[in-house]
Amino acid sequence: MSIKPVLIVVACALIDMDNRVLVTSRPQSRSMAGMWEFPGGKIESGETPEQALKRELKEELGITTFTSCLAPVNFASHNYKDFHLLMPLYICRKWEGTLQPMEDQKMKWVRPVDLHHLDMPPADKPLIHSLIDLL
Repeated sequence: MSIKPVLIVVACALIDMDNRVLVTSRPQSRSMAGMWEFPGGKIESGETPEQALKRELKEELGITTFTSCLAPVNFASHNYKDFHLLMPLYICRKWEGTLQPMEDQKMKWVRPVDLHHLDMPPADKPLIHSLIDLL
C-alpha cells in the first residue's frame, strides 16, 4: 500500500440573504479547470483553518470576514489519485466589501438544491447535502 500525502484545504459556503450559496469556477491554470467549487484554498504553515479562510476570501473575492462569522458545518475526506484531501467546510453570512473575482474565475449564486446540477470536484459533492439540510 502506497502512502499518499494529505492535503488540507479549507472551503466556505458564503450565504446571501436569500439562502443562496456562492460558487466560483476553478481558473484555467489549475487542475479541474472550469469546475464549480466553494471558495477557499490551502492552509499555510502556522495558519488555523479560520485564518486561512479569511486570507483566501480576501485574495479570491476581495472581501473581509471575521472568525466570529465563520461556522464549521462539515468536512470532506476524499482520496484523489496523487493525494488525500481533507477539507473543512464553513458557512459565512456576514462579510465586508463587494464580492469580485480576483483570480480570473467566474462566480454565481445558486440555491443549495441546484448545486447537484453543477460540475463540481468529487470532494465538494458530498458537502451539498449538509447545505440543503441547513438552509
